[in-house]
Amino acid sequence: MTTPATPTASNPIVPPPPASAPDDRLSARATTVLVTLAAAQLLVILDTTIVNIAIPQAAAALSLGADGRQWIITAYALTFGAVLLIGGRIADYWGRKRTFVLGLVVFAVASLLAGLAVDPTMLIGGRVLQGAGAALMAPAALSLVSVTFPSGRARNLAFGVLGGITSSGAAVGLLLGGVLTEFVDWRWCLLINVPVVAVALVAASFVLRESRAASHGRLDVGGAVTIAIGLASLVYGFTLAERGWVEGGALVFIAVGLVFLAVFVAIELRVPAPLLPLRVVLDRNRGGALIVQTCAGATMVTVTLYITFHLQQVLGLPPLLAGVATLPLACTIGLVIPVLVRLIPRVGPKPLLVAGPVVAGVGVLLLARVSVEGSYWGEVLPGLVVMGAGMAAIFVPAQNMALSRVRPEDAGAAAAAANATNQIGGAVGLAVLTNLYVAGAGGGQSPAALVDGYVAVFVGAAVVMAIAAVAALLLIRNVRLGQDDAGEQLPSMH
Repeated sequence: MTTPATPTASNPIVPPPPASAPDDRLSARATTVLVTLAAAQLLVILDTTIVNIAIPQAAAALSLGADGRQWIITAYALTFGAVLLIGGRIADYWGRKRTFVLGLVVFAVASLLAGLAVDPTMLIGGRVLQGAGAALMAPAALSLVSVTFPSGRARNLAFGVLGGITSSGAAVGLLLGGVLTEFVDWRWCLLINVPVVAVALVAASFVLRESRAASHGRLDVGGAVTIAIGLASLVYGFTLAERGWVEGGALVFIAVGLVFLAVFVAIELRVPAPLLPLRVVLDRNRGGALIVQTCAGATMVTVTLYITFHLQQVLGLPPLLAGVATLPLACTIGLVIPVLVRLIPRVGPKPLLVAGPVVAGVGVLLLARVSVEGSYWGEVLPGLVVMGAGMAAIFVPAQNMALSRVRPEDAGAAAAAANATNQIGGAVGLAVLTNLYVAGAGGGQSPAALVDGYVAVFVGAAVVMAIAAVAALLLIRNVRLGQDDAGEQLPSMH
């Protein structure tokens, strides 16, 4: 795999250290840098799931309906994914430390705003700003690691810490959200970020050193604006569908979104330094992998959210136990990934990218058996385990194929696209599948009506996984990746 010689925030892929790397044990400053950056990465990942458990209580406190509930998740994921495409380039252009600190400040202010929300607009607006702050922090943090730990064991340790946080952060978010919601208040799922950011800001001001890329192109502001407006309009249109495709204005917003996305494509074809070079996504293998990742993001975000609703609102589990009950999904992913890393060089990514969605789809269909009188052990647990195995079979080869065999000058764009598709897929998928919940529940609030809505969502998510399997089968050509390709990945931001 060809890698660029100099990592940047928009291109944080780093080459492996030389075989004779020196014994570079962490200094006190380097340790503080790593802890600071790791804390920021943890906040970014935590906030994708920490509010899931709290949503029923937040919805009751602020009188949120089904569309408002899903926007608590969608607002963060959509903004994160859209701004992430330009976040790395901002760090390269403006300075990595400045961008990181700005991201921290925006994230803290947004968390305070959302945590003190007195109405849905204030809460969702805070989540939008949180996503923007996260999209500035995350790529800047990865790049700061690469320039602070230039080679050897220290760099391996640093990226290992960030990778571990990335893989476990979502599960920690569900647990922490359960603890805070049950024993303190749902608002602390958001307010807890403020003191952590305050400490990180103090540390960053003393230990981080400013750096920027030696050379960089002009910022593609037009591309960033058009894709953000296009995606937001598209998602908002789907959330309006429950009020009527015509009467509710859904088709208007969807049409506006598609127009802005078309303008985005036109801009990317003309500007000298595009935000997302179209050759990156038009590559058959990489484009197929990104489609599969988008579908996986849609399914993962939506199913995780609605299964926590089922656990609390139908099975009657308290918030903490609801968080614990979702752990088998994350644990299965963590257990299966090391096996797949060794398997990919032998069979190639395509068989896994076809089989993964099929297995995940079977897991989601097992969840579609939930009922009012059912049990966690018989109806929920088997589905979570099977779905987790399928998702692991998607995440490793899809991320790998999205980043492998890419031109050095396109590596940053490919990494941003790979990470953004998870967030954007989650936002769009949740908006679309929530319409199935509304139709299935029929406006009812009884356990039977809720279950009907959840079943509709899970069946829809299984269809999304079927689409992913077909896309992988038809688009991706199998290639054999070496062991280095199979194991050398960026910590993903999802």
